[in-house]
Amino acid sequence: MSSTYGRYVTDRRIQSGPMLVALLWGAFALNYADRQLPFSIFPALQRDLGFSGAQLGLIGSIFMWIYAMSMPIAGRMADLFRRDRMILSSILLWSLATIGSGLAVSVPTFLACRAFIGVTEALYYPAAAGLIAQFHSAANRSKALGLHQTAQFAGLAVGGWYGGYTADNFSWRMGFIFAGIAGILYAVLLGFKVPHREVPSPPAGKTGWRTMLDPFRSFCFIALSVSFFAHCAMLWVFYAWYPSFLYERYHLTMTESGWNATLFVQVSCAIGVFLGAALADRLTAKVAAARFYVLAVGILLSTPMGYLTFATHELNTARLCSALYGLFAGFIAANAFAAAFDVVAAHNHSFAAGALNMAGGLASAASIYAAGILKNSIGFEGMLLWVGAVAMASAIVMVGVAFRRFGKEHLRI
Repeated sequence: MSSTYGRYVTDRRIQSGPMLVALLWGAFALNYADRQLPFSIFPALQRDLGFSGAQLGLIGSIFMWIYAMSMPIAGRMADLFRRDRMILSSILLWSLATIGSGLAVSVPTFLACRAFIGVTEALYYPAAAGLIAQFHSAANRSKALGLHQTAQFAGLAVGGWYGGYTADNFSWRMGFIFAGIAGILYAVLLGFKVPHREVPSPPAGKTGWRTMLDPFRSFCFIALSVSFFAHCAMLWVFYAWYPSFLYERYHLTMTESGWNATLFVQVSCAIGVFLGAALADRLTAKVAAARFYVLAVGILLSTPMGYLTFATHELNTARLCSALYGLFAGFIAANAFAAAFDVVAAHNHSFAAGALNMAGGLASAASIYAAGILKNSIGFEGMLLWVGAVAMASAIVMVGVAFRRFGKEHLRI
């Protein structure tokens, strides 16, 4: 019976790259919806659990600190063990922790659940990115990874609306519980469908720490990590504080602030992902460093729009600037990990994805917490002015490093 069941499951596992991306897209959307849920219900958490302003900042920061620090370990595990099993374990565990968030009765309990979600969600992305890369060649890797990335925008938009809606109309606690149940049910579906493929072995004589640290011997990867760090510092001010900012500045309801803070940014970001991925994949055959150049364009154009979103005092202008910010940020989301895979060996893809995500996560945690402290002094716009300057400078340096690494390789325009 065991052998028959094994054949039954194997026969029904998908084997094509597009179907894999489609299934993992749903998982990643749930991942980000669960992350975004608390940020749309800050007023309810203050009312029911007694959160202070600084403690609200900790909701995102604790998650991101734990998530970021777990990433390299999760990446290394995904290069050594079965990636499909890591994905399923991650979904089940973060769904249970989401249910726990809805049952929390104090600030420490709620924060502990968010910390556990940080650990469990860290198991997902390195394994998923590595598995997607195995099913797609360099010619279409930006499109595959970029399409997977659009799930986060859908998840953020749904999570932002869903959290505010349940808090306004039902109970924020039920919002967490239903989200966790949805994750468990989706994990059951993936258990029958997600394929397994062996991770490429490192070259003979390169094992252990030596091969794991290879990505950090690439100046391109280091420059990419610095640029991604600076970009995420601005990005997560949007994700964590933009709903509360709209609620306070424009006197919207939690539902209104939730969808205004996510809809314009995430829809335009999804469009930007498709445009940036198609452009990079097309150019990569002719310009080897194309993904790095498209990334830099995304940073240089999105950063001023991010600043203006918080600097304006007119709601429609904020909507327009946030949409333009999202459009150009999509160029970054489509190409950051694909660019890393261009300069990192296949047997280290998951570790590289984890290390890059760690850089973004550390920036996110620091900026979320700093924004909670500084919003009543220099304001969001003052903070983003400095963050933006660093992001733009790092993008220019990254272009120089990439040009030096690739030179005129493949240049046939």
